[in-house]
Amino acid sequence: MTQGFALTTPLFYVNALPHIGSAYPTMVADAVARYYRLRGLPVRFITGTDEHGAKIERTAAERHLAPAEHCAQLVASFEDLWQKLSIRYDAFIRTTAPAHAAIVREFFERVFRTGDIYKGRYTGLYCVGCEEFKKPEDLEPCQDAPGVLCCPLHRTPVREQDEENWIFALSRYQEKLERHYAEHPQFIQPDHRRTEVLNFVRRGLEDFSISRANVSWGLPVPGDADQTIYVWFDALLGYVTALLEPGEAPTLDNALSRWWPVDLHLIGKDILRFHAVYWPAMLLSAGLPLPKKVFAHGFVLDDRGRKMSKSLGNVVDPAALAERFGADAVRYYFLRDAAFGDDLNFGEQRFKDLLNADLANDLGNLLNRSLGLLVKNAGGQIPDARVPADDPLRVQADALAEGVAEAIEALQFSLACDRVMAVVRAGNKYIATEEPWKLFKQGERQRAEAVLYNVLECVRLAAVLLSPLIPGVAADIYRQLGFSDQAWENLAWSAARWGGLPAGQSLAPGAPVFPRLD
Repeated sequence: MTQGFALTTPLFYVNALPHIGSAYPTMVADAVARYYRLRGLPVRFITGTDEHGAKIERTAAERHLAPAEHCAQLVASFEDLWQKLSIRYDAFIRTTAPAHAAIVREFFERVFRTGDIYKGRYTGLYCVGCEEFKKPEDLEPCQDAPGVLCCPLHRTPVREQDEENWIFALSRYQEKLERHYAEHPQFIQPDHRRTEVLNFVRRGLEDFSISRANVSWGLPVPGDADQTIYVWFDALLGYVTALLEPGEAPTLDNALSRWWPVDLHLIGKDILRFHAVYWPAMLLSAGLPLPKKVFAHGFVLDDRGRKMSKSLGNVVDPAALAERFGADAVRYYFLRDAAFGDDLNFGEQRFKDLLNADLANDLGNLLNRSLGLLVKNAGGQIPDARVPADDPLRVQADALAEGVAEAIEALQFSLACDRVMAVVRAGNKYIATEEPWKLFKQGERQRAEAVLYNVLECVRLAAVLLSPLIPGVAADIYRQLGFSDQAWENLAWSAARWGGLPAGQSLAPGAPVFPRLD
């Protein structure tokens, strides 16, 4: 990371309103970006929309809209959701942007010159929902249409497609890809997804079509106006276009000059092959470095383990969830509840129980009771206390930053939360054992103030280390501890060391930083 940290979400397909599956990786990406900014690194956080292809063309027609108008409406809904979820991206790329068309054209022509693109007849089983040709072994019988094969993801019949297209010579890159996987074992994560890709590649890679003959809503193939560029070949290059600075000429050299290769692609497991097989092969053909890591997360399921779908009536609207419970509640649950990479089960009661336990009870109550005692007994100021270096709670809190950093950099957000909450729970146990309210009554003021300083320092550290995940709650904690808004805005990783509470600082009036969810 010589120049910073660059990461991307998928470029979301605008055939429908954003859903919880769109929000999930974007909340993760925002937390990662905030973490590296806290560490003092320049960050390029990229998100955006994939707006071409047959599915968009068809959906727009069903809505009696021109494709461009349909896309504009859906893009606005993504931008609105990101605001509701406190997402702070650095670049939002639309694949309908003129700069993107220039980048795709230059890339296509570069690959064409290598001889890796040729004209040929392409026949196969095509899923419009995936915008992908499928092998028969990857399909399943349709439940309501005997003898017909369906896509297991979309539950819709695939169709036989036979047309003359431009084809990319993927098969030429089998050995190079296998060598890259072997030399860079962290390239595909988590490990079980890496195994999945290796098994797919070892079955033998086949050349694939990168143009369509009967799709008008797309970028034209250079030199062949009768064909449009395949939506995935187009969309993957959005990650490159998004690296351009505002007003910069849209060339590959400009786009790749600072942030490429990106450090992290965050994607759903359903689009893993595109990012871990097709995309690196395209880049190799163009003579470009490969991204450093592709991490595939699981699906969001309901509390009965079923994939969310409109037909089952179990879809969760992330915008409504954020409006009802707040951005931090949504962010914390989805980063806390399951190991990132596995499927995550969502149920409203499970959601409320976790948030009440961690944020309202453990963290919120520890802050409130400690502030209350200092307001009542110490003039509402942070005491000038002396906490021994070998105090067990201080020792545990002092080691927290290293453990949280290790977890977040490994994308183990649930583990990061576990480590923070372990210190918070230790603080609750500590204050219950030490009983500073009794110490004040017994005249042991110095000892009582040391206990409360120790506990509040644990709360402050929790706020710093959880700030990438729950920035709103963390900022409220800092304000109640008496820090200014400017101090919060200038927060740096150095604040994650024990002892950052300044003696004599006036505490703000206490209020629940996370009210219980009923």
